[in-house]
Amino acid sequence: MSDIPFGFGPSDRDPQRRDENGPGGGPNPADPFGFGALFGGAGGGSPEELLGKMPLFAELQKLMSWSGGPVNWDLARQGAISQLAAGHQPTSAAERSEVAEALRLADLWLDQVTELPSGIERTVAWSRVDWLEQTLPAWGALIDPLAERVVAAMTAALPAEAAAMAGPLSGVMGQMGGVMFGAQVGQALGKLADEVVTSTDVGLPLAPAGTAALVPQNVDAFRAGLDRPADEVRLFLALREAAHQRLFAHVPWLRQQLADAVHAYARGIHVDADAIQRGLEDAMGGMEGGFDPQDPEKLQQLLGSGVLEPAETEEQQRALRRLETLLALVEGWVDVVVAEAAGQRLPGHGALAETMRRRRASGGPAEQTFATLVGLQLRPRRLRDAATVWGAMAAQHGGAARDRLWSHPDLLPTAADLDEPLDFVGRQAAPSTSDAAAEQDEFDRLTAGLDLGGPGPDQPGDGHGTRDDDGTRDDEGDTSTGGDDPAR
Repeated sequence: MSDIPFGFGPSDRDPQRRDENGPGGGPNPADPFGFGALFGGAGGGSPEELLGKMPLFAELQKLMSWSGGPVNWDLARQGAISQLAAGHQPTSAAERSEVAEALRLADLWLDQVTELPSGIERTVAWSRVDWLEQTLPAWGALIDPLAERVVAAMTAALPAEAAAMAGPLSGVMGQMGGVMFGAQVGQALGKLADEVVTSTDVGLPLAPAGTAALVPQNVDAFRAGLDRPADEVRLFLALREAAHQRLFAHVPWLRQQLADAVHAYARGIHVDADAIQRGLEDAMGGMEGGFDPQDPEKLQQLLGSGVLEPAETEEQQRALRRLETLLALVEGWVDVVVAEAAGQRLPGHGALAETMRRRRASGGPAEQTFATLVGLQLRPRRLRDAATVWGAMAAQHGGAARDRLWSHPDLLPTAADLDEPLDFVGRQAAPSTSDAAAEQDEFDRLTAGLDLGGPGPDQPGDGHGTRDDDGTRDDEGDTSTGGDDPAR
C-alpha cells in the first residue's frame, strides 16, 4: 500500500501514465498538479468550476462567498436548525389558542398591580425553529459588533511583518472568521432554542416589537417533574412574558441601553500583542518536541491554550456591571409584579418561582447565552438584590412610586445601590400629590430641550419620577442610551 494517502504520489510511478505527462516525464503544463485524473479526466473549465461541481467543495465555496458581515448568519441558521431537526414539533391550533388565552388572562391580572399598560399587540405560539428564525435579526444586531471588534483587535495585534504577509489574504481571513463565528453562534442558538420558554427568557427583547410568544414544547419540558397542572404552568410563564412586554414597550430607552451595554463591552476588547507573544513563546516552548505549524495536534493544542484570547479590560468590566445591573433590574421587577399578580390565584406560584430561581442559579438561558456568545458571566445574586429593591419600594411607597423609577434611567438603582438595596429605598421620598406635581414641573424645566429618549408627558408610562435626597442628577451629556457611565 502506498505511504501517501489517497494515491497522491509522483505521477511517474505508473509507467502506463508517463506518456500523459510533459516532456521528460514532467508535469503536464495544462494539468500541473494532476487534478485531471482526480476529476475523471474532465477537460476544460477552471479548477474553481471543477470544484464547484463536487457537492463538498461547492458547499465550501458557498460558505467562503459570504459577504454579509463578520458572522456568517446563513451558516449559523443552518447549523442551529440541523441541531433542532430531530426533536422539532410544530405548534398546533390548540396550542396557539391556549397561549393566546393565557397571555390575555395574564394581562388582565397585571393591570391590577402595575401602572404600566399592556405591551402586547399580538400573541404567538412558536416552535423551537420559529423561535430561532424570529429572533435571528435581534441576535445579529447584538453579536455583529462584537464579532467585528474581536476580528479587528486580533488583526491589530499581529506583528508588522505578519500583518504585511497577511495583507493579501485579509479577505480570506475575514471569510474564515465569518465561518467560525457562524458555526459557534449556530451551535449556541440551537442549544438555547431547546430551552427557552418565552421570547424574553434571556432577559432581552428578541421578538418583533409588540409580539408576545411562548414555546409550548419547551413549556412542557419546563413542567416535567413539577407536578403542577399544565394550564397553571402556562399562565405563570405568560405572566412573566406579559410583564417583560410592558417594560420593553413603555420604557422606550431600555432596549437601547441594553444593546449599548453589550456594544460597550465589545468596544473595550483590546488585545495585548506583547502578552500574546510571550504566551505563544511559553506555550510553544512547553510542547514536547517543539511546535510544528504543520502538525494539526500541535496547532489545536496552541489554540486551546487560551493565549490568543483577549484579556478583559477595565472598560469591559464597567460595561459588564452596567449590563448586569440593567438585566437584574428588569428580572427583579418582573419577579415582584408577577408574584403580586399571581397572589392567591395560582396555588403553585411559590413552587414555580423557586424552579425559576434554581434555573437561574444553575446557569439559565441568559447566563449561558452571554457566556457563549458575548463572553459575559452574569451573577444571579444581582437578581435577588434587584427584587429586594422593587419589593421594598412597593411595600414602603406603593406600586406607583416603584414603577415611576422607570421613567428615566437616572432614577434607577445603580450597581452600588444594589449592594445596599434597603438604603436606596429609604432615600426615596413618598411625595404628596402637590409635591409630586411641583417636582415634575422642576424636572421639566431642568430637562427642557434635552432628548431623553423617554415618553413625553402625554404618553403612557410617563410617571412623575422621584429623586434622591441630593436632588436631580446631572443629565447634561447623558443621552437616552446612557453612554458608558461607569456607575452602570
